[in-house]
Amino acid sequence: MIPVHHPRVIDIHSLAERLRAGDRASLARAITLVESRKPEHKALARQLIQNLLPFTGKAMRVGITGVPGVGKSTTIDTLGANLVAAGHKIAVLAVDPSSSRTGGSILGDKTRMARLAAERNAFIRPSPASGTLGGVAAKTRESMLLCEAAGFDVILVETVGIGQSETSVADMTDFFLVLMLPGAGDELQGIKKGVLELADMIAVNKSEGEGRNRAVRAAGEYRAALHIMQQPSVNWSPPVMLISGLDNIGLNEMWEQVNEHRRRFEASGEGAKKRREQQVKWMWTLLEDYFFFRLRSNPAAKALLPELERRVAEGVLSPTVAVEKIAAAIGL
Repeated sequence: MIPVHHPRVIDIHSLAERLRAGDRASLARAITLVESRKPEHKALARQLIQNLLPFTGKAMRVGITGVPGVGKSTTIDTLGANLVAAGHKIAVLAVDPSSSRTGGSILGDKTRMARLAAERNAFIRPSPASGTLGGVAAKTRESMLLCEAAGFDVILVETVGIGQSETSVADMTDFFLVLMLPGAGDELQGIKKGVLELADMIAVNKSEGEGRNRAVRAAGEYRAALHIMQQPSVNWSPPVMLISGLDNIGLNEMWEQVNEHRRRFEASGEGAKKRREQQVKWMWTLLEDYFFFRLRSNPAAKALLPELERRVAEGVLSPTVAVEKIAAAIGL
């Protein structure tokens, strides 16, 4: 007789207790739960997040982005080790490019952050971006809350940095750090003006050795670019710093600027206001995702879509009319 394997029942209350006690395996399991696309797992994840919500919100949330090759992982590895040595508990949510076939993470962040991976007070979680705009995994927000509930007081979110849009990471963090390479050039390395507008700091990495002079010139170009842009806050003017993630140059001074930003925003109330606005934006994002999923799974819409897409692609039907037909089919 072939044995029947029943699915393992997930005890949300027990999982939450173990996570709050600092059990790393439970934290990893909880993040896997919120990343799951199974409907039954989504319901459990919502319950888990709601139960843990009172124990979140105290960590410093820092987003880190930059063009590929700028040294994000090396910088995070060194910075994280510095912070652990200073008594912090660090969680790194590193969003990888997704495999086009499996949707899984393909870079292996723990091999790229060898020092930090060996630290007891550090937790590294690679998550597939799965096509989300700006390389931010769809469930990064929930993962961040779980890490906070588990006692991590600094959350570093590393994005792919492929230049699509970094707005999503700025909308979930307290501080947005943009890493740049020496030798900015006329095009500022192809970084969009919008990314500079989001930056709370620009750090020119790889400024050690022979790259020092080029880094100084690049920093001057970025300061000039920031100077002519309107700053989003009267309490903060984004500094431009020279660092080396490889040689651990300027990272402590950079982190002191992050702390100074937090002190100013807490004193003015701007930090709390920003967090409240981020929560509301998150709600609307989830609402849009929910209705889009319902739309794509609606039988009437599914029956219409292939033909409408074909006619729009061939130019015989305008997208506006196609949208009206879909809305009418689902009763909107």
